[in-house]
Amino acid sequence: MSLSPSSGPDAVPPTTAPPRIFDAGRREARLARSERRLTQADFLHVRAAENAVGSLEAILRDFPVAVDLSAHPGPFARALASSEAADRVGRIVAPTSRAERAAPGRDALPLEDETTDLIVSLLNLHWANDLPGALAQIRRALKPDGLFLGALFGAGALKELRAVLTEAELAERGGAQARVSPFADGYDGAALLQRAGFALPVSDVDRFVVRYPDMFALVRDLRAMGETNVLHGPIRSLNRAIVSRAAHLYAERYGDADGRISATFEIIHLAGWKPHESQQKPLPRGSAKVRLADALGVKELTGEEGDPA
Repeated sequence: MSLSPSSGPDAVPPTTAPPRIFDAGRREARLARSERRLTQADFLHVRAAENAVGSLEAILRDFPVAVDLSAHPGPFARALASSEAADRVGRIVAPTSRAERAAPGRDALPLEDETTDLIVSLLNLHWANDLPGALAQIRRALKPDGLFLGALFGAGALKELRAVLTEAELAERGGAQARVSPFADGYDGAALLQRAGFALPVSDVDRFVVRYPDMFALVRDLRAMGETNVLHGPIRSLNRAIVSRAAHLYAERYGDADGRISATFEIIHLAGWKPHESQQKPLPRGSAKVRLADALGVKELTGEEGDPA
C-alpha cells in the first residue's frame, strides 16, 4: 500500500471548499497537549475501540491491510490485540502526521485509491469541516468490499455543559459565544454514509452518563482527551465569574444527592462497505411476495376504515 494522496475522478475540487467551522491549528495544538495525559481519561476512546473490535469479531473475513485514522491510534490497536479478530487483521498503518488527524478531510488522505481493506476512525470525524467529504475520501481509499468503522460524538454529548456555559456567559456578559462544538445528529449516521457512497450502511447511537465530582473534573478530562473548544475565529476567554456561575448552575441542575454531577456522552458508531458486485442488493420495489399486514398478523384497513374519527 502506498501512502500517497488520493486523486480519484470524484475528488472534491479545491474551489468547493466548505466553510471553516473548526480551526485545524487549534485542534492540532489540543492533540499535542493531550498526548501525555490521555491515559488519565481515555475511557471514551477505549469504549469506541472495543465497539469497533466487537464489530470485527462478528465479521468472519480477513483484512490484510488496515489503516487507523483515529484521533489517538493506541486504543484500537490494544483492543484488537486481545480480541478474536486479531488474527484476521493484518498490519495496521497509522499516519504519522498529527496535522492529518487534526483536520480530517481538509487535505487528501495519504492513501492511494482502492489500496486498503479496513479503515478505522475513532472520535475524530466530529472535527471535520466537511464530514461527507472526509467520508468520501475514506471510501475511495478502500478496496471494493472494504470496510469502514467509525465513531464520532453525537448531538447529545455534553448537553449539560453546553447549557450552563451559555447561561452563565449570558448572565455575566449579556451575550454568549459557542463553547461546545456542534455535533452530528445520531439519526443522520446512515444517511451520511450513503451520501459518501458507502453500501450497506449501519449507524448506532451509544448514549450514557458519566458522573464527576464537579464541572472542573469534567473539563480536566476533556482537556486530557484534546476535546476542548477549537471553533474557528476569535475565542473570548471565560473569566472567573462566568466559570464560577457555570459550576454553580451545573451542580444545582445536574447534581445528584451525593454532590456529584452527571455528564451525558453520545457516540455515533458507523459501519459501511465500499460497493462491490458481490454485496447483497435491496429487492426491487414492488417485488415483495408477502403483504406487510400478513407478515405482522394484523388486519389491513381500507382508506375509510383507517381514517380517524
